[in-house]
Amino acid sequence: MQKFFFGLLMSVLLWSAPLGAQSGLQRVEPAFWWAGMKNPSLQLLVYGPQISALTPVINQPGVRLVQTIHTENPNYLFIDLDLRSAVPGTFTISFQEKGKTRQTYAYTLHERASGAALRKGFSTADVMYLITPDRFANGNPANDNVPALYEQANRSFQGGRHGGDIQGIRDRLDYIRQMGFTAIWLNPLLENNQREYSYHGYSTTDFYAVDARYGNNNDYLQLMQEAHQRGIKVIMDMIVNHCGSEHWWMKDLPASDWINYGGKFVPTSHRRETVQDPYAAASDKQAHSDGWFVETMPDLNQRNPLMATYLIQNTLWWIEYAGLDGIRMDTYPYPDKDFMSEWTRRVMEEYPHFNIVGEEWTSLPSLVSFWQRGKVNANGYVSYLPSLMDFPVQDNLRQALLQDENAWESGFVRLYQILAQDFLYPSPNDLVVFGDNHDMDRFFTAVKENIDLFRQGMLFLLTTRGTPQIYYGTEILTTNAPPGDHGFIRSDFPGGWSGDTRDAVSGKGLSPQALEAQQWLRKLLNWRKGATAVHHGSLLHYAPVQSTYVYFRHDASQHLMVVLNKNAKPYTLPLERFEEGIQEARTATDVLSGKTYDLTKGRIELAPMQGLLLELK
Repeated sequence: MQKFFFGLLMSVLLWSAPLGAQSGLQRVEPAFWWAGMKNPSLQLLVYGPQISALTPVINQPGVRLVQTIHTENPNYLFIDLDLRSAVPGTFTISFQEKGKTRQTYAYTLHERASGAALRKGFSTADVMYLITPDRFANGNPANDNVPALYEQANRSFQGGRHGGDIQGIRDRLDYIRQMGFTAIWLNPLLENNQREYSYHGYSTTDFYAVDARYGNNNDYLQLMQEAHQRGIKVIMDMIVNHCGSEHWWMKDLPASDWINYGGKFVPTSHRRETVQDPYAAASDKQAHSDGWFVETMPDLNQRNPLMATYLIQNTLWWIEYAGLDGIRMDTYPYPDKDFMSEWTRRVMEEYPHFNIVGEEWTSLPSLVSFWQRGKVNANGYVSYLPSLMDFPVQDNLRQALLQDENAWESGFVRLYQILAQDFLYPSPNDLVVFGDNHDMDRFFTAVKENIDLFRQGMLFLLTTRGTPQIYYGTEILTTNAPPGDHGFIRSDFPGGWSGDTRDAVSGKGLSPQALEAQQWLRKLLNWRKGATAVHHGSLLHYAPVQSTYVYFRHDASQHLMVVLNKNAKPYTLPLERFEEGIQEARTATDVLSGKTYDLTKGRIELAPMQGLLLELK
């Protein structure tokens, strides 16, 4: 492992040196690759003044130059290589004119890490901790301001950069592990050299480099290594739909169709249902998929085969380079749908046990399920995507907790009904469930800062089917005001900055309620690590009655009963109707309080707003 990381570090150091020092080339991407990949094809993007006037030549056994592709821009060349017989090592690419070498590039093929192709992704045994890096912890104040990058740190501005970085995450890995989280999903860390509002990371300006205000590529490798040593998986947030308007190629595009609408801003319609709609007009489909989110996010044209290959290879490069444990793909239904099919196919072909979760922000299971692997779609569309963010459950969970239980089809009935639609998914257990994320009001804010509703929401998320995701700060009841303001939603994690009066790790300055919630959630999360019935057991639920919702999780070694309860007064829960779920069990012990209940009495006495997580024996 040390040899592997040293080799990659040397590649990073060589890659970071100006290419023009020896070759006059400004970019070769990807800058290095690996021998022995399942798909032996590799396409290099080469950028430099008038590079298309030169002819690339490679004389290396096992490396075959298949073709050179020219675009309308003479500053680009695309070189297709066949590496099926290649071995690890470095070879020279000579760029010649009339038989004379004018420029050279030393290209390295690395040896793959042991077991790289069998890498396993996140699973239902995990709980993701979602982190916005700029707002989590400032471990290295020296990188807050980088002269070569436009936006500088300004912690007093909620829409600006605050200085959180990779070192800050590394410093808090033990806290994350002790809380009971087994995976971290990081909002994008790649370079976002935009003039303002760049902290969120979704306006990439270099697809191969970590933003210097977070650290560098080697810092990211160190984070991966230290997380894995603690049993924590790392999920990378990726975007193939768009880049940032300050991306290096925007000043000199490879082709006129590199960016949708010829590089001119046309806003997306956001009519995501046109992808599945059998009656949708072609113009409506284009308005959704080709339109831009905002003027600073140029929409990439994945129908250009060179762009498609570039994006696919970049994804494979990061998985292989960093040893990723998963990908969260941003805005999944917005890029060209056929490209997304091929993108997921290529990733899963190379890494059959990997995992990817896509973002399809809609409360309609019919639209979300369209994208999951194994779904037989009416229009014949084939997807290879294993997982999706379960926005339908997220939306209905909030409504279930807030709505009047006595109204028709409201309250817990909403939650029951949305899970009853799981027949639409090929694999509902592979979905990612969550209460909030970086784009919506904090969960404690959403439930109107009601601690009882908060606990029941967390209890549901950590015991229902799927892989749970929890946003950083949820454990200490972080809120946002005003509602909907992203700068406040992505607020600084207490104690992450020198001089903070509160510290979430030590508990200093936290309210008694926040400390109690943190300890309660820590106990629940650590219990879940060994809860096999929750990881992969069957789910049996009962229609909500009298402001209660009861369901069971069961496998060969564990038998669980979960009770959600919104009664404002003490309530006696009759057990007769749960015979199928209780089976032969006679006692039940609450995981969180340790209290034991005698099931033979035929009832359970519930305190007001009390939820229970019961292990049945």
